[in-house]
Amino acid sequence: MDLEKFFWINFIGFQEFYTHHLMSEDPADIQMATGCELHSGKGFVGFVQAAIQGYEFLSFQNETWLPSPKGGRKAQKACTLLNLSQDYTHRVQWLLSDNCPRFTLGLLDAGKAYLQRQVKPEAWLSRGPTPGPDRLLLVCHVSGFYPQPMWVMWMRGEQEQQGTQRGDFLPNADGTWYLRVTLDVAVEEAAGLSCRVKHSNLGGQDLILYWAGKSWDPGWKWGEVVLCQGMRVS
Repeated sequence: MDLEKFFWINFIGFQEFYTHHLMSEDPADIQMATGCELHSGKGFVGFVQAAIQGYEFLSFQNETWLPSPKGGRKAQKACTLLNLSQDYTHRVQWLLSDNCPRFTLGLLDAGKAYLQRQVKPEAWLSRGPTPGPDRLLLVCHVSGFYPQPMWVMWMRGEQEQQGTQRGDFLPNADGTWYLRVTLDVAVEEAAGLSCRVKHSNLGGQDLILYWAGKSWDPGWKWGEVVLCQGMRVS
């Protein structure tokens, strides 16, 4: 649909009509709402509503311009003139009954396809800032997944680690999601830990990343990515 044409006819066109036929020397603020709504069992219903100086002035329904009670004689005059202008009225009706529904359906289809995307997560491990002497902050990063529901937990074997801290879901630029899950542990307890990821797009298999650090080197820098071993299990 030509949106420029749509708004030109429904706003600029009405503005020119009001200025030419009804406007006095005083300036006027014109507000318009134009569009179409999808009603269950009734299809699309188009509408045009106009306000002058903040007050309801007129509306357009079923190919007819209707004055608002608050619009007074000026609104009645405007509707009389607009209803006599069959060419303009037909163009507005055509946009509301044809172009607007097609454009709206296009948006709905595009939105449906976007929301139904299925994107598998990627995961990796790193070490966060040292939380204290002889302690490690293990960080499990999960990114690039859609939809949002996601389960991530630090594990030792099949035992969930209750100290697991989950951050907020953060959006990526491509519309997918990122999640950061951490665990504060003593250095000697880090061996044997793993990060387990469950998501609807993993085909019923969990993604497991094993912490591969065998020892702790004080020379490591915060944010350094730690090599890990990953596997999927059903």
